[in-house]
Order: sequence, then C-alpha cells, then structure tokens
Amino acid sequence: MIYIGLTGWGDHYSLYEGVKPHQKLETYAGYFPIVELDSSFYAVQSRASMEKWIRETPNSFKFIVKAYQDITGHQRGESPFSSRDQMYEAFKDSLEPLIQANKLAMVLCQFPPWFDVTTKHVHALRFVREKLRDFPTALEFRHHSWFDAPYKEKTLQYMREDDWIHSICDEPQAGPGSVPTILEPTTKEKTLVRFHGRNRHGWNGPRNGENWRDVRYLYDYNQQELKEWEANLQRLSQKVDDVFVVFNNNSGGHAASNARSLIGNMNITYKDLASRQLDLF
Repeated sequence: MIYIGLTGWGDHYSLYEGVKPHQKLETYAGYFPIVELDSSFYAVQSRASMEKWIRETPNSFKFIVKAYQDITGHQRGESPFSSRDQMYEAFKDSLEPLIQANKLAMVLCQFPPWFDVTTKHVHALRFVREKLRDFPTALEFRHHSWFDAPYKEKTLQYMREDDWIHSICDEPQAGPGSVPTILEPTTKEKTLVRFHGRNRHGWNGPRNGENWRDVRYLYDYNQQELKEWEANLQRLSQKVDDVFVVFNNNSGGHAASNARSLIGNMNITYKDLASRQLDLF
C-alpha cells in the first residue's frame, strides 16, 4: 500500500478554512492517512500529548515520529536530560501510547548535513540502532558521501543488515549537504519517501537575512515531476509491503496541494479517513 501525507499538520492552511486550531489534526486526518510528527525533534513529547493525538485520529492512522534532536546529533546548548540513557528512555517512553494503539509507523532518524561517512559515524549509527532496536526505524542521510561510488553499496548493505528502513529523498543536488534519490528499499516491510522540494538556489542556506527553512523548502512540484514519482512509487510498492510518502515542501504552502494531486493522479482511495466536517461557529 502507498500512504501519502505531510510533515506536521499545523501549517497547511489550505486545509483549514473555517477550522478552529484545536480541530486541525482531526481535519487533517480527513485528507491523509499518515503524518510525520516533527515536534518530537525539538522536544520529547509527553504521553498525554500522544494520547490526545491518538484520540483525534482514526484507528488506522499512523505517525512517523521524528527522532529527538540529541539522538541524531543536532542538539545545541545544554540538554534537558541528565544523561543520554535518560534521554533515550524518555523518548522511548513517549512512543508507548502509539505502539499500544498500533499507530506508530516508524521512528525517523534524520542525521545532519555534517554527518559524513567515517568510522566514527558508522559506530554512531550502530549505537543509535541498538538503542532503538525495538522500533521500526528509518535512516535518512543528508551528506552526499554515504552514496558516493565507493560507499553506496556498502551503505545500503549495512542498512539491510541492521534493519534500517531507508528514507528515500527527493531534493535538489546542491553539493555535499544533499543526497541523490536512491530507489532502493532496505527492508521488505516498509520504506519512506520524503519530498523536500527542488529549490537548489536556496538549499544551502539563507540569503539577505532570510530564514533558512523559508528558503530551503520553498518549492511547488509540477505535474511532470509528480508523474515521474508515480512510476517510482509503483516500482517501490512492488518491492515492499508499504510505502510511506511525506511532503516537506511547505514554505509556500505547496505540500498539501502536491500530496493531494499525487493521491488523485494515482487513483488512491483511503477508506478510514476522518469525516470532514466544517464547523463555522
């Protein structure tokens, strides 16, 4: 099955005309069967929050939970945890409600652009995988070296051996801080595809004081680009049981419309979406 959704549910304004803020997730779940939870990257979420989101979504709805920033080496400044063991335990505990409700699609570990292919970083990957061994866990690289000719096959083979789900990226090719699209699943059960847009000009940083997120993910996929991905996703779906697809190109509000176009173009129907109700009062 191919499941298509978005990163986060808060900012996709085209979905929410007349919708109150507390109704956004329930409204979102009327359009898409999955979501990437990105707030978990910035702070380990409480069980109460997870339980609330579970109640607001249909039984079959799934969450892709982005790993907390200290897990993937993004943490800057002082950690709120007394030790890495405490941090991992808190993160894993936050996942329990999703597991009990059968709503955890996977954990996503997206490593930073400076995380290149070195012995030290391979050891780091093995450490993280062991800590998250009990969870389906996706791996996304952001440094080109992992897929350079000398390492590409070794990288994919390592991911297969250590049971990493491959997070396949669509993004601009803009130097070492970007990765090519490698259409190779590394488990038989699941693979993940993330659409970051193709804004090559803005990928490597802000200009003239612009916010880097506003620049990097400003992109609207055209119909020809989506058509190419229809074929890619069909090929992937022949290799794995489930393909999870999320659009991250929302600086200009394009993610929701691109995802809905792709669903329509592929004639995909999801049977257990939330009912769409517009409450004007």
